[in-house]
Amino acid sequence: MNSSKREIRSKAFFGLGFLLVILWLGLFLPAWSLDFFQAWVFWLTFSTSTIIVTIYLLKKDIKLLETRTKAGPTAEKEKSQKIIQIFASIFFILLVILPGFDHRYRWSNVPLYLVITGDIFVLLGFVIIFRVFKENSFASGIIETDRGQKVITTGPYRFVRHPMYTAGLLLILFAPLALGSYWALLFAFLLFVIIVIRLLYEEKFLMKNLLGYKEYCEKTRHRLIPFIW
Repeated sequence: MNSSKREIRSKAFFGLGFLLVILWLGLFLPAWSLDFFQAWVFWLTFSTSTIIVTIYLLKKDIKLLETRTKAGPTAEKEKSQKIIQIFASIFFILLVILPGFDHRYRWSNVPLYLVITGDIFVLLGFVIIFRVFKENSFASGIIETDRGQKVITTGPYRFVRHPMYTAGLLLILFAPLALGSYWALLFAFLLFVIIVIRLLYEEKFLMKNLLGYKEYCEKTRHRLIPFIW
């Protein structure tokens, strides 16, 4: 393994490990208890899925893995997108920590079948993310185009123009249920608004900067949710 690949691998796994530790703390510290089975199932689902995806990218698409490690507010080129990413980060943090307080003070009473449903859809979100990465080596974590980039029309891109955002929508909308918190749905809704705003901006950017994207939009009518929008 050359030094560049070794550096990318180290950065990716360090970032992943840091994320999973922070996620664990964000779930269990507010709950002030390890007796929180909803959080354990969610954390294990999230952890296993992200590890599998990371290993896949390391073996099959190291360049995409490198671009994904550069995501976040500081990586964005436009000021508006930096602001959007900052708000997205804040809302996601609140979505993660609120269920712990909810569990601690018994604000919500989410039945087990909804918790299980939430976990199933969270897992489905990761399956879609995996399919997106498998089909699209240009699925950068920031809004940009790369040299040689082409419009992808296969896999989940046959059904919606932004399947990565569809996957994110499933994750954020069903995570509160998986974690047993109705109150966290408030931040899921705010994140949904952020996704729509970012999606519309990205479409304008791609229309202007990616050859063939306009024709793709005319053929694939739905942006985010199949048969709806």
